[in-house]
Amino acid sequence: MKTPSSLEDLIEALRCLPGVGPKSAQRIAYHLLQRDHPGALRLGNALHRALEVIQHCEKCNSFSEEPVCELCRSPRRDAGLLCVVETPGDLLMMEQAQCYQGLYFVLMGRLSPLDGIGPKEIHLDRLLRRAHDGVVKEVILATNFTVEGEATAHYIGELLKAKGIRVSRIARGLPVGGELEHVDSGTLAQAVVERREV
Repeated sequence: MKTPSSLEDLIEALRCLPGVGPKSAQRIAYHLLQRDHPGALRLGNALHRALEVIQHCEKCNSFSEEPVCELCRSPRRDAGLLCVVETPGDLLMMEQAQCYQGLYFVLMGRLSPLDGIGPKEIHLDRLLRRAHDGVVKEVILATNFTVEGEATAHYIGELLKAKGIRVSRIARGLPVGGELEHVDSGTLAQAVVERREV
């Protein structure tokens, strides 16, 4: 029996999601069609609405329904600090940690020449303008500690330092509550290198 073309289209569309392969896409499609018509309609409507109203904030480049997001408009934030993160998810994690009161710039990716992602694709021109606006005193690089994240932090750091902007990088080390015997050797070595006086 041949699968209806509309079902094939749905399964193929679901495969665009990260971590969803052919079998998972098929299971999700069958679940939505067999057991959750209201959920399927809600998902379709929410996705359609999000695509219509979500845009990039003019200041931080994160997702927003307004030209300038609520966080960037907040008078309680320290406009002299600018934290650079890779994704809106990273920004959310920083906010949940409640350890930072400055503003952000979201790259929406990281440098990865093999994948065709260069400075233009991660909006470095906008970041440089923002960092050089006369208000920002320090840029904190909070990209991930992957090869691409490190390369991105290094590249941005060099560009900003050349313009006389103070740049710092978040530290690496042991997780809070972590035990030495359960930590990988790279993390432990970095924690020793980045130790501070007590």
